[in-house]
Amino acid sequence: MMQTVVIVGGGSAGWLTAGIIAARHNPHHKDGQGTRVILLESPDVANLGVGEGTWPTMRDTLRQIGLSEVEFLRCCDVSFKQGSQFIGWQKGEGESYYHPFSPPGGYGSINLASHWLDRRADINFVDAVCPQGILCDMGLAPKTPQTPEYAFSLNYGYHLNAGKFVELLQRHCVEKLGVEYQLGHVDQVLPAENGDIAALCLSSGEKICGDLFVDCTGFAALLIGKHYQVPFVSQRDCLFNDTALVVQAGYASEDAPIASCTKSTAQSSGWIWDIPLPTRRGIGHVFSSQHLSLEKAEEELQRYLNADSGLAKGQPSPRKIEFQPGHRDSFWHKNCVAVGVSAGFVEPLEASALVLIEKSAEFIGNNLPQDRAAMAVVAKRFNQITRRYWIEIIDFLKLHYVLSERTDSQYWRDHSQAQSIPNSLRDSLELWRSQVPWISDTNNRIELFSAASIQYVLYGMGFVTEVKSSRYRSWSKDAELAGRLMRDNLGKTEILMASQPKNRDLLNLVRGG
Repeated sequence: MMQTVVIVGGGSAGWLTAGIIAARHNPHHKDGQGTRVILLESPDVANLGVGEGTWPTMRDTLRQIGLSEVEFLRCCDVSFKQGSQFIGWQKGEGESYYHPFSPPGGYGSINLASHWLDRRADINFVDAVCPQGILCDMGLAPKTPQTPEYAFSLNYGYHLNAGKFVELLQRHCVEKLGVEYQLGHVDQVLPAENGDIAALCLSSGEKICGDLFVDCTGFAALLIGKHYQVPFVSQRDCLFNDTALVVQAGYASEDAPIASCTKSTAQSSGWIWDIPLPTRRGIGHVFSSQHLSLEKAEEELQRYLNADSGLAKGQPSPRKIEFQPGHRDSFWHKNCVAVGVSAGFVEPLEASALVLIEKSAEFIGNNLPQDRAAMAVVAKRFNQITRRYWIEIIDFLKLHYVLSERTDSQYWRDHSQAQSIPNSLRDSLELWRSQVPWISDTNNRIELFSAASIQYVLYGMGFVTEVKSSRYRSWSKDAELAGRLMRDNLGKTEILMASQPKNRDLLNLVRGG
């Protein structure tokens, strides 16, 4: 029977996984029927301290593990994230677009994008179908002080302090969910006769036995990589970025506005993320070391910091993080499953890292095998689903680069080369030239990126779909409904502009208690 789950490594991956499994399988139950969850963390390994943007899925995750949103907002230096703004990606300086978290009006019953095509000269796609872009321009919050926890006027995720988030998760998992926390350095992995991991031997001499071992050891990939030697599949030929310079930048004043979105600003050979928190901004330049020297990358980051009057002068020196873009060939091997960076990482564009942790931990929690025979089946399905997620992630991130018309550096020119574009993405682009993306394109019910997300990026970047058939707009009732929904959106936008508080005002109210 599955009695003990051992999670190796802390950080967001380890503690989110521990919380999700423990909340479902009740390890602190007095009758002893729950699953024992142990989190083992090395005192010698520091957390990355990045990964500070989430998707709206995090609201459900926090609710499922029993965390109060108010406690979360107060403890983790949290702000609201309503999507991402991409600046300078299409042609360069002066242009931008939003990928908001709210879908177009009537999504699921009508494809507004196909009806917007005739109006694209008059209004951009986001503003035609969703209020969120304009609200982000104004720095407005997605809810009001009267809105219940986790509810919203507009769909939202979070920006957060990763270090404080880990501290809150650890405290909640140990005190409320019965997770056993242990410090120790893994000195040896002890195998069972069937090739499973039987136990971990610590440098102290202690052995920790388990039935399932979750590798959350980050880039070290201690179990899935070093012990099992599961191959790593590089994506460097498709997504070039492999280095990030990260700085925690202070505001020029305590009442500086807090943006409602992550800003992603294109650079000569990469891009800069800008994540606003109530007390600081997390800013990082992610770039390709094959296309840009470290010195030039530092210059571009410093130029960005100096140009922003909302930031204090004299920011700290950036911290360098190097990574290999790619993922494991398989993710669940024997009785070991990799979650987080140990499973793979490409780049922080669109904040896919945390959501993949959530999805992986949720699958494990929902399908925790009750015996070893069932584990083989669960592992096979987990690998199939996770491989599909990685294909989606790579295609969607590459889409941002492929659509760019920038030719001002070798980096952007190389991104448009046919050999760097996955076949699956090339097929999709061919389809989208004559057909608007829609939910009927695939039968994949577990997709990460919806047709709405694809539409926001495609049409935000100026992609042109030439619909040669009238099948999208042939029914007058659809045309009438589309017109009404777009008019309703403009009306809803006006109402929200007048009713929603500023981001900082709402966060100050919540944080002040």
